[in-house]
Amino acid sequence: MDRHAGILLHPTSLPGPYGIGDLGPAAHDWLDFLARAGCGLWQVLPLGPTGYGDSPYQTFSANAGNPNLISPEALAADGLVDPADPSGMPDGHVDYGRAIPWKQELLAAAYEELLTWERDHPLRVAFERFKRSQANWIGEFATFMALKEANNLVSWVEWPTEYRDRDPDAIAEAVKDLANARDRIAFEQFLFFRQWALVRSAAGDRGIRIIGDIPIFVAHDSADVWANRSLFSIDADGRPTVVAGVPPDYFSDTGQLWGNPLYRWAEHRRDAYRWWINRVQAILGLVDIVRLDHFRGFYDYWEIPGDAETAVDGRWRRGPAGGLLRALRSELGELPLIAEDLGGDMGPGVARLRTRFGLPGMKVTQFAFGSGPGHEFLPHNYEGTNWVAYTGTHDNDTVQAWFAGASEAEREYVLRYTAAAAEDIHWALLRLTWASIARMAVAPLQDFLGLGAEGRMNVPSVLGGNWQWRFEEGMVDGALADVIRTLNETYARLG
Repeated sequence: MDRHAGILLHPTSLPGPYGIGDLGPAAHDWLDFLARAGCGLWQVLPLGPTGYGDSPYQTFSANAGNPNLISPEALAADGLVDPADPSGMPDGHVDYGRAIPWKQELLAAAYEELLTWERDHPLRVAFERFKRSQANWIGEFATFMALKEANNLVSWVEWPTEYRDRDPDAIAEAVKDLANARDRIAFEQFLFFRQWALVRSAAGDRGIRIIGDIPIFVAHDSADVWANRSLFSIDADGRPTVVAGVPPDYFSDTGQLWGNPLYRWAEHRRDAYRWWINRVQAILGLVDIVRLDHFRGFYDYWEIPGDAETAVDGRWRRGPAGGLLRALRSELGELPLIAEDLGGDMGPGVARLRTRFGLPGMKVTQFAFGSGPGHEFLPHNYEGTNWVAYTGTHDNDTVQAWFAGASEAEREYVLRYTAAAAEDIHWALLRLTWASIARMAVAPLQDFLGLGAEGRMNVPSVLGGNWQWRFEEGMVDGALADVIRTLNETYARLG
C-alpha cells in the first residue's frame, strides 16, 4: 500500500514583505522545502476571493481565485508594474486592513499598464484566451463584483431591485456601463490562474500533489447565489429562509451558525447536479485531491431558521446522499476526494455513504484522548487504512496549546500513551500520526514548529482575528526539512 504524508499550510501563511503570503517566490521556496522533506502532499484551504471576515470558507465565488494571493514580484517580472515597495508591511501576520487596499491599487495599475500594450502582445492574447476558456462563470462573476463595487460593496440583497433581481435590461446596461471594471476584474482572475498554474506545475515537477478544499456551502453574498437563486433556499427579496450550521458540539455550546443559504436539493436533482459537477470540475482544474468540507451535510444537514441568532433551534434534514456522488462519479470517473467526517455522533449513515464511494475519512489525533483507550481516533483502533490522519486541522489549536489546555486526566493519558515528555508532545503526536496505518498523514506546519496558541489559524464561531497566522523567514529551513524527511523515511511515507 502506498503511504503518503504532507503539510497543511494556506498560501496566505507564506512569508514575504507584502502583508500577506502569495504565489510568488515564497510559494516556490515552500515547494522546495516540501520536496527536501520528502512530503508528497501540500494541503491548502479554499482558494477563492474572501470577503468580510477574511474567511476562505466564505468567498464571493466558488470558481474564482483570491486576487490577494497574486504575487507583486511576478507582476513586475511580466512588466506590468515596477518592483513594488511594500511600505513596511508586517512579516509575522496577515495585515488584511493594509494588504488588501495596497494589493488592489497595485492590480489596478497592472491593468492600466496592460491597456497600453498592443492587442497582439502575448499577455493580452493569453488573457483573451483565458476569458473564452472560463466563459461559463467569468462573465457572471465580473458583473457581480463590478456591481458590488458600484454599490459600495454592500451585499447584493441591498442593491437596487433591478440589479438584485437581475432584470435583463438593467443587467445588459450594467454590463455596458461597467465594461472597464468587469475587464479589470477578469484580468485579476487571469493573473491568479496564471500564477497558480506555475505553482501547481512546479509542485508536479517535484512529485507533490496539492490537496484543495471545497466548502459544502457557498456564501450568501456570492455570485453563485445571485446568479442561481432557484438552487438556494432564499425568498423573493433574496434573503435566506433557512441557513447552514451545526448543533452544539466540541467547538461551541450554542453550535455554529454559519449563515450560508441551504440548497434546494430537489432543484439540483432536476438537472442531474450540473451546478455541482461544474464546481468540482473547476476545483480539480486547480488541485489534485479535494477535501469535501462538512461531508456529513451530503447525508443529512442541520437546518436553522434564517432569522435565528444561534444554531441551537435547528433540525436535521436529509441531504442528496448517493445521488450527488453517483452523478459526480458518472461525469468525472473515480473521485479523488477526502470526506471531512468529523464532529459529534455522525450515525452509521454517514460512514456507509463514505465507504460506499471509497472515500477516505479523517482521523484527528488531538481528539483521541478524551475517553480512554477505546476512542476510534487512537491509532490502535483504526479500522482499515482508508483514512487521512491529522494531528489537528485549521480549526484546532496547535498540539502544544491543546495539550496545555487539556484536563489533568487527559494530559496524563497522553503522556502515558506516547511515553513522551510534555515539552516534546508535538513531536510525539506527529510520530503517532505518521506511524498510523492511515494511507495519508497530514499536519499543520505550526505543529512541526512546536508553536503554542500564537500559531492558531481559526477559532470557529468567532468573527475577526482569524486566518492571520504566517511563518517568518528563518522559521522553516533545511534542518527542519531533514527532520521531517527522517520522519517520512521511518514510517514509509517518503514521497
